[in-house]
Amino acid sequence: MTVNTLSKHTDLIRQAEKSLAQHFEEIDEISLFNQRRVLQAFKNNRLSEVHFAEQTGYGLGDHGREIIDDIYAEIMQAESAAVRLQFVSGTHAIACALLGNLKTGDRIVALTGRPYDTLQPVVGLNNPNRPNPKGVYQQSIIGSGIKYKEMTFDDALKLIDSESVNPAAHSQPNKALQKKLTLLLEKPTTLVHIQKSPGYDPLRRALTNEEISKLCKIVRQYRPEVTIFVDNCYGEFVERQEPTASGADLIAGSLIKNPGGGLVITGGYIAGKKELVEQALIRLTAPGLDGQLGLLYNQNRLILQGLFTAPTIVANAVKGAMLTALVMEQAGFLVNPKPFTKRSDIVQTIEFGSEKSMVRFCQAIQASSPVDGHVIPEPGPLPGYADPVIMAAGNFIQGSSIELSADGPMRPPFRAYQQGALTYQHIKCMLENVLEYLNLKTS
Repeated sequence: MTVNTLSKHTDLIRQAEKSLAQHFEEIDEISLFNQRRVLQAFKNNRLSEVHFAEQTGYGLGDHGREIIDDIYAEIMQAESAAVRLQFVSGTHAIACALLGNLKTGDRIVALTGRPYDTLQPVVGLNNPNRPNPKGVYQQSIIGSGIKYKEMTFDDALKLIDSESVNPAAHSQPNKALQKKLTLLLEKPTTLVHIQKSPGYDPLRRALTNEEISKLCKIVRQYRPEVTIFVDNCYGEFVERQEPTASGADLIAGSLIKNPGGGLVITGGYIAGKKELVEQALIRLTAPGLDGQLGLLYNQNRLILQGLFTAPTIVANAVKGAMLTALVMEQAGFLVNPKPFTKRSDIVQTIEFGSEKSMVRFCQAIQASSPVDGHVIPEPGPLPGYADPVIMAAGNFIQGSSIELSADGPMRPPFRAYQQGALTYQHIKCMLENVLEYLNLKTS
């Protein structure tokens, strides 16, 4: 990249920053608010260096693990929480939360549409974009004799709209929708699933916690005793509160996404009502062992340090997503969310319209990575996907979505899903590379 080319790219990025300045101030205010919450939780639970000590064996009486659980519970505004490295992913944590709180004969309702790709085998659904050669897993929700129903995402938005704070501006749910909801929530329904992030679905968007709160209120009107679960992946610390403060009974997420701050090497968390958290942990371990066992493998300090820095790291990722959206939109690509849209997760979608442009975008991100920056990614087969997938992720921690990465299946209209950034400056370096790789005019 020549000095003149770099200067042109830098000028474009700088102008985009200026346009976003007011929105960046709002993100900084949210980050500061959440940093105060995290700091207060550390102080309230009397965190000390002694809680970093290594444990062995079963992990019986691990005060460090107990303190981490208590800190997470306070920050997530929940009665109880469990932070475990034995969760191999966010999907695993969510599966334990669901299967631990459902039994044969129950029914689960996906209130916001079909869950994203990696959760569909957990439910026991067939996905043409992620075929399962084994059919329905015996250990899945449906395979365990649990019934499954879903609403469409559009219907969920209609419900949210009907609960507007300005009732005069919106109509109440139509009778057909009311009847559908009544049938879905009547017995044997015992659990409702709400997905915060859109996943790979181009027809969805991320939900705000305010919108989740409205959905929770509607469910309570029909069936107060039903458990409300929220998949909180990609959403932690983007707003001033978490879904457990908005009416949800239980939430779950990954430690190599937002709350890990880029430092935690693996794991997940569950937070919510104590009984529900305990049931999820029994699914993780075994009946009789409950959740009082399990090592954190001498990672206590990094779990806590990552959590402490998470509000700032998440703010960097949100700013980076907005800046990427504006620069790429100005370059002529479709983006979702739009640059100035209020964010409730860290994911940014860019639609390229051609395979070549999508591949070059991901290659530019890989070339901007601190690890494997010399590698050139190409689309290839990935187990569970019908289409080739391209992935750009030169991360310090494999699969870490809070670090800068992008991926997507190679199918029209060729959308890449970008997320994360440990530093805001990293996003700017990446965008300079993107503009160069795509050979875009910036003047």
